[in-house]
Amino acid sequence: MRTHDKKLTAAERTKQTVYIALFAALTACMSQIAIPMPSGVPFTLQTFAIAFAGFFLGWKYGLAAIGIYVLLGAVGAPVFANFTGGIQKLVGVTGGFIWGFLFLAAFSGASWGGRNPVTRIASGLLGLVICHIAGIVQYALVTGNGWGASALAVSVPYIAKDILSVILACKAAEVVSKRLANPLAGGNRVRALDSTGLDRRKL
Repeated sequence: MRTHDKKLTAAERTKQTVYIALFAALTACMSQIAIPMPSGVPFTLQTFAIAFAGFFLGWKYGLAAIGIYVLLGAVGAPVFANFTGGIQKLVGVTGGFIWGFLFLAAFSGASWGGRNPVTRIASGLLGLVICHIAGIVQYALVTGNGWGASALAVSVPYIAKDILSVILACKAAEVVSKRLANPLAGGNRVRALDSTGLDRRKL
């Protein structure tokens, strides 16, 4: 990827920057669609937005988009659920999930095994598992609860919703990619394209 990045035109670089910014903003917006829960970890559409970023942009740019989202929240921008922000969120009861979002985005965008939808969904679900483990561990450390109790409080109630979110995000990325001639669309797999949406034969 590094070799190809050096050959991007100014317009192509601008396009990638816009995509990264859009997905960071989309994640911030979808984080506000939240249902409070007793554990302090709300039901949100963050999982969908983050997996969507990874599936659509690829691991590098998806990770960049979510990294910007996390950074904005860390410096105090109200982009986390319920319009919250600040470094305290990263070290609080929900902080493990926020760190885990980075893994979810990266694994959703990984392309080991090609562009097969089943492989891509499996990779995204692996990122989801890491995200949940990070969330459980930090919740347990902050609250002093046991691992089992922590899992029951902040992971188990959300598993079905999050799995469905990853699957729907993969499908949404495929549909949108086709409309935008993005290489993540299944119909374009035969072309020599990378995850930036650029035709390598033209670089």
